[in-house]
Amino acid sequence: MKRIFDVSLALFSTLFLLIPFLAVAAAVRLTSAGSILYWSNRVGRYNQIFKMPKFRTMRVDTPAVATHLLANPKQFLTPIGSFLRKSSLDELPQLWSIIIGDMSFVGPRPALFNQADLVVLRTQNGVDKLLPGLTGWAQVNGRDELPIPEKVKLDVDYMHQQSFWFDLKIIALTFLKVLRRDGIQH
Repeated sequence: MKRIFDVSLALFSTLFLLIPFLAVAAAVRLTSAGSILYWSNRVGRYNQIFKMPKFRTMRVDTPAVATHLLANPKQFLTPIGSFLRKSSLDELPQLWSIIIGDMSFVGPRPALFNQADLVVLRTQNGVDKLLPGLTGWAQVNGRDELPIPEKVKLDVDYMHQQSFWFDLKIIALTFLKVLRRDGIQH
């Protein structure tokens, strides 16, 4: 049932958000050199690497590390990068990852390929068996502000509590967080 819900909602969202999707794509193209999308190597279910698309918010010469590991992340932002991140519009292309089955709407956020500490903790706790999500229990409880052990604890809590209704609650809380721009760095 979760897969049917994910695909249905992703297709509906893609159609509903087509105009904003095209507007953001045009804005990225017009304000910075490079491709519109950034394909990030991410750790998926069973620690398999997959390519996750995002609208590009950083310059093309930015190191491929978690933003919080950059000495001065603002120096790498494109002219509209900060806005796209704060509004979470950079995440829209991930609907594609949901449609093809690399991601779900709700699950642990996919780790970067080089976040070994996060991947190891998730694997030790069985979280690697879950499909990563566009949003998750950790995202609505702190997002970028959480230390890795706390994120994993929340991922484990989600794993034990997951249900259709819990997913709907997390999606609703995500909309509130995005509207308030809670827990977003830069």
